[in-house]
Amino acid sequence: MEVADAMDAKVLERFPAGSPRGSWPAEEYAARRRAQGEPATVVMDLRSDAFLVVVPARDED
Repeated sequence: MEVADAMDAKVLERFPAGSPRGSWPAEEYAARRRAQGEPATVVMDLRSDAFLVVVPARDED
């Protein structure tokens, strides 16, 4: 089970945790989405070793 499934969330983008900049690219992406009005959040998926930018799943998705 992926972290997004457990959270009932939709993954917008994935960023490798091994990136030299760490979570910054994910945080920057999430900040741009929040500026557009989406409730984007960054979470760490340990199983895939990636930072995920997620939004709450909608019923129509």
